[in-house]
Amino acid sequence: MSAAEPFLIETGRHYSPHHALDLLGVTVIRTWLRDTWGVWSHSRRKIVIASGLSTVQERCVLAHEVEHVLAGHDGCATGVLAVRQERDADLEAARKLVAISDLCEVAQWADEIRLAAHDLRVTERVLRIRLRDLEGEGWPWPATSKIGG
Repeated sequence: MSAAEPFLIETGRHYSPHHALDLLGVTVIRTWLRDTWGVWSHSRRKIVIASGLSTVQERCVLAHEVEHVLAGHDGCATGVLAVRQERDADLEAARKLVAISDLCEVAQWADEIRLAAHDLRVTERVLRIRLRDLEGEGWPWPATSKIGG
């Protein structure tokens, strides 16, 4: 755990990437972006995100970018390294955004990903990443019971 991570213990619905970025001294700029929702500029210590994102989309994008900041990614990676960095940022962001306790609560009533993601304040994509992370733990989405017939 890096020196910057102790404040990030809060997870799930209460996790605030905005607060994390404030504590890290990283500025967020919103502007029109053509082919991405967000990018981390290591040299300028700024994150640029697409204008017009929903609150949930912005929360998920910023959580992803926080993970690039914490990992010390400089944005210059290419090829396999770039793919690995993106995958790692996605996974760590999903772990912070979707706490197991929140997931267990939602699993009691939500019968589909869309409803669960809405209640957890994440995109369906982020929830799917978290569920794949927990694969084999018996989560109810998608319904793939091996004993149910």
